[in-house]
Amino acid sequence: MKVTGYRSLTTAHDWGRLTGDANGVMPGPRTDVPVLILETDAGLEGVGLGPHADVDRVFRAIDGQDPRAAPALYDRMLNQVFKTGHAGATFGTIGALDMALWDLKAKAADEPLWRTLGAADRFVPGYASGLDIALDDDALTRLYERFAERGFGGAKLKGGHDVERDRRRLEAVREILGRNSARPALMFDANESWNRAQAVRFVTALERTVDLVWIEEPVRRWDAAGLASVRHGVRAAVATGENLTGLEQYRPLLDADAVDVVQTGSVWGITHFLRTAAVAHGRDLPVSPVAYHANPLAHAAAAVPNHLACEIQDFSWPLGLAVDQEIADGGIVLGDLPGLGIRVDERRVEAARAPAPPTASTGPHVRPDRAGRRFVP
Repeated sequence: MKVTGYRSLTTAHDWGRLTGDANGVMPGPRTDVPVLILETDAGLEGVGLGPHADVDRVFRAIDGQDPRAAPALYDRMLNQVFKTGHAGATFGTIGALDMALWDLKAKAADEPLWRTLGAADRFVPGYASGLDIALDDDALTRLYERFAERGFGGAKLKGGHDVERDRRRLEAVREILGRNSARPALMFDANESWNRAQAVRFVTALERTVDLVWIEEPVRRWDAAGLASVRHGVRAAVATGENLTGLEQYRPLLDADAVDVVQTGSVWGITHFLRTAAVAHGRDLPVSPVAYHANPLAHAAAAVPNHLACEIQDFSWPLGLAVDQEIADGGIVLGDLPGLGIRVDERRVEAARAPAPPTASTGPHVRPDRAGRRFVP
């Protein structure tokens, strides 16, 4: 079996609510979901999710290769781009391709990826995470009531601007999840919006009434000294890593004893997660994937010994995607479909992206075409 080509699609996820964090809120309830489909000469196709703007350049590393060599092909992709750097959009592209390669590897074996990776149990423990900073208190309550109905005993809230507002919301969620756990696990995510002094003051204030399991990304992702300072200044564990693009970026944080919970972003792919989990395990640290649509890292999380919990953001899937998993009992129940269990209905995806009728707008998004006429993209 050989990789012969790819198709790039974009669908959308309808959250039914606004989503955001301390750095900003999305303008509407729908967000784009890039989908990459790898083609093979055997007729099997692999699915990867996440932005892949650099695919034309990176694809050359795997063109004509056997996708079942996914870990080796991951290194081929890195080697092809390392001189110009592999961070940012390039690392995301590698992640989407890597995800599709692992999907193909498991499909070739006619088994779900969690089994290909050696997991013994299809259940992956999780925690609720509603990307909820834009919600008022009533909407927040309604959202976490839905999570509680699915058995969740832990949640992560977004915040960082108003300590009393954040305290009130954490306490409300604690009460909601109390029906499932005597001591609900509460996490708090500042999304790199503080400096170290602000972080210690804010978290210390919260900890007067709220027992936090971890504080996530209290300072910038690369600030090893700052993360270590926060870690020694608060009771909560420090979690970070979702925005790190490569194992080498974890090294200064680990050497500075600056992180308690090692995280990875789903968009960086399966191989990155597996290698990060192994590095964390060597330091006796747990690993926790930060979710993306369809929870692709759940398959890998089920197969590593130091997985803690997977972030779960919603119960529905992007338009045109059917995903063989269930959100239940406070986690993810993976299914038996081969590969990642993601089926793509390209007609529905195309319909979801159908252009809106032209308008007479003269705003900043209107640009001239080659003939000098004006049109709305």
